[in-house]
Amino acid sequence: MRGSPIHVEIEIHSPMERVWQLTQEPSEHPRWDLRFSSITPTEALSGGGYRFRYERRLPLHTIVGTGTSLGERSRPDGSRTSALRFTTSDPLSPLGDGRGYWRYVPTATGVTFITGYDYEPGWGTTLDVLFLRRFIGWMTAWSFDRLRIWAETGVEPETWTLWSVIQFWRQDRPRAARCRRTPRHGRAMDDPPTALATLEAP
Repeated sequence: MRGSPIHVEIEIHSPMERVWQLTQEPSEHPRWDLRFSSITPTEALSGGGYRFRYERRLPLHTIVGTGTSLGERSRPDGSRTSALRFTTSDPLSPLGDGRGYWRYVPTATGVTFITGYDYEPGWGTTLDVLFLRRFIGWMTAWSFDRLRIWAETGVEPETWTLWSVIQFWRQDRPRAARCRRTPRHGRAMDDPPTALATLEAP
């Protein structure tokens, strides 16, 4: 049995350019996203976009992988997209080869920020279905709300560490529950950007 692709979306009351900059700039992205400790571009792709190296630092180990990314910021309907492929040979990584996208949909008050992605389980299908995929989905949603707070209020994401998860008395803390976790139509990877189909392998 294979786990379902991960879907997360959140309403951000901030200008499109602000959300685009905080998510597309490699030095800013790891500041709010728990899934990454650093993202370093390494090479421009021939069709646009770039190749990168990523790290996720853990207490006793650093997971290292590579990826490719391509953003599309001018679409007829005013939306924007970003396609991603990633891989790692690290046997301690819970995520193996993966692919996904970000979608930026303009609204009257800002942006609906959406992601859909899937990956090969690094630690086996059973553990992934029972625990890891749910936890990674939660990490993504919590990170999206940390991004929302940064974009809307200017409060920097480093203010909110995992310690803030249990600070229940703080109503302004990031919460995964503010995100929608199920696609409105179909499945999370049913409607990826066309760029994902042609994006170079990592």
